[in-house]
Amino acid sequence: MSLPGPELQVRLAGLELATPLVLLSGCVGFGEELLTLDGFDCAQIGAICLKGTTLEPRRGNPPCRIVETHGGMLNAIGLQNPGVRAVTGVILPRLLERLAQHPHGRQVRLLANVAGATVPEYAEVARLFDDSPVDAIEINISCPNVKEGGVAFGSDPAMAARVVAAVRAVTRKPVITKLSPNVTSIRAVARAVAEAGTDGFAVINTLMGLAVDAATRRPVLGNVTGGLSGPAIKPVALLKVWEVFQEVRDQGLPIIGQGGIATATDAAEFLIAGATAVGLGTVLFQDALRPARINRDLADFMARHGIARVADLTGTLHIG
Repeated sequence: MSLPGPELQVRLAGLELATPLVLLSGCVGFGEELLTLDGFDCAQIGAICLKGTTLEPRRGNPPCRIVETHGGMLNAIGLQNPGVRAVTGVILPRLLERLAQHPHGRQVRLLANVAGATVPEYAEVARLFDDSPVDAIEINISCPNVKEGGVAFGSDPAMAARVVAAVRAVTRKPVITKLSPNVTSIRAVARAVAEAGTDGFAVINTLMGLAVDAATRRPVLGNVTGGLSGPAIKPVALLKVWEVFQEVRDQGLPIIGQGGIATATDAAEFLIAGATAVGLGTVLFQDALRPARINRDLADFMARHGIARVADLTGTLHIG
């Protein structure tokens, strides 16, 4: 009789995830394309975070929108999406139907990603998602507040807290706040949104960057600046996960650690730094079937080190 292998299930903000792997917003669209790939196995993922959604449809930024960099990529998509009513009324029912056709598809958790230009817009998008089959709501506080001169909500603890409090007031679903690294103190923002009622965090969003065409002396991206993702940001992301974990560990608030994760070793490092689950993003453009390999290698790592549950890795970084 063979012994059971290491346990990969985790509990995130009250949700049971089959594995700690979350497919990140913006990198998998609304998840529909993945389900058409030969060999894609829903049993390998815990959740899909849907594409960022606003109240009204958005066309996004002008091209060029994506540029490859050393160790990653810059993107400036601009939150192109069909609007929350199209997502809840058309895309979600279609996605659920396709998931139901996959073995283990019904166990995949769905996280909405909400964005807005004002606090009331965030609240309205969240309210509409509350009356939908999504399992949780992720708040993208990197969006600029048009009434505050374009200052990103996530750059100021008080502004971030206002958004979280407004969303918390209109939904019964778990709320996860996606934190930006482009701030003076991520710990201060984490503390403020924890007090405002968030149930967890996604750490981190992309770093701001610029690509220049030396021949034309012009920016490569149509939006001039973009968000840097991929292996290049991993050390920064690890630090920010550890900082947020130190700030909120006494409250038991979970973290989805993300930023440059491509291997089981990367995933283990984020868990050790304080993450409960880990997000896969840019690596999926290289290999959409990577989750199966990461889970297999993570289980092997745990078996070698005598770790029975992946949750036992969380926050075990030794300092000093």
